[in-house]
Amino acid sequence: MEISFQINPSLDVHDLIDVLEKSSLGLRRPLHDLEAMEQMLVHANVYIGAYEGTKLVGLARAMTDFVYTTYLADLAVDEAYQQRGIGKQLIRELKNYVPKAKLILLSAPAAEGYYPKIGMQKHPHCYFIDDVQEIN
Repeated sequence: MEISFQINPSLDVHDLIDVLEKSSLGLRRPLHDLEAMEQMLVHANVYIGAYEGTKLVGLARAMTDFVYTTYLADLAVDEAYQQRGIGKQLIRELKNYVPKAKLILLSAPAAEGYYPKIGMQKHPHCYFIDDVQEIN
């Protein structure tokens, strides 16, 4: 069956949890914390869904200002559907939807080799902080 892509499909928290659980990202997200997952769903402002019929098989979850920056928080493809170009098409659909904004993501360790293969550039200046107590 062919894969179709939808911009901002109707999703609920269980859709998000399911696709993350079936991808390698499930190990890196708080899937057991329903409240946290609901907040992740509510506060992103762009979703691109990949569907086989009515089944969600991939998802790009992003936050954007539509002009300068788009942060791709999750690129999840059901492991049974990987190696079919779905992830690359999700990125293409997202970039086409927000063409002016630079697309930025932090790669999961297992996916670090994927992004350069599809043409994304590595940026050497990324910083993060998890806890306010870490600020000197």
